[in-house]
Amino acid sequence: MTQKYLLEISVDGLGKAMSAERGGADRIELCADLSVGGLTPSRELLSTVREKVRAPIFSMIRPRAGDFVYIPSEFQAMKQSIAEAKESGIDGLVLGVLRTGYRVDVARTKELVELARPLPVTFHRAFDECTDLREALEAVIQTGAARILTSGGASGAPQGAAVLAGLIHLSRDRVTILPGGGISASNIADLVRRSGACEFHSGLSSALPYSSTDFHAFEAEVRKLGDQLRANGEG
Repeated sequence: MTQKYLLEISVDGLGKAMSAERGGADRIELCADLSVGGLTPSRELLSTVREKVRAPIFSMIRPRAGDFVYIPSEFQAMKQSIAEAKESGIDGLVLGVLRTGYRVDVARTKELVELARPLPVTFHRAFDECTDLREALEAVIQTGAARILTSGGASGAPQGAAVLAGLIHLSRDRVTILPGGGISASNIADLVRRSGACEFHSGLSSALPYSSTDFHAFEAEVRKLGDQLRANGEG
């Protein structure tokens, strides 16, 4: 039986979104300003990309750069951004809220997950800032989020492969673990084998700078990633 792998590509503009789709991305994570880890895209960008791209699009919901402990006005802005993303026809949302002390804010994240329904929510790499990833895993599961984007607490997913494998085992299919961070065509095959994950996330920052407007090169790198995943499907 062939294992089906899913490739999610993060982009911060229409050109890269279209290039990612042409390159074979299964899902797009749409952000503004990936140089700071990704922020909430504008309503205009959401609508423009939704009009041009048929692949599923997940919108980042992050009101500012920096930490993930939000004051009430920022939390309210996140709620408004969720409403705008849903109105734009987006397929899913990417967000996360922490409490002081580097722990998941279960109550407020759950409130956003409920507001997002029926769209699925990915808890983003705020997860990797938590001091206890096992505790954080159980906390995210309590919020109702569908998946967790994580490098396993390491600088990149390849370095955190063993931890990722452990998180996948602990999740017991209650939440999808989505490895992300430092993934490229040169290391994804090894990460597939070592982590046991079925979904993978890349912004291709190790291959191309975020500021690059060489969309042909971006498309080519996405295609290389997809080719490596298909080549590693179990036959």
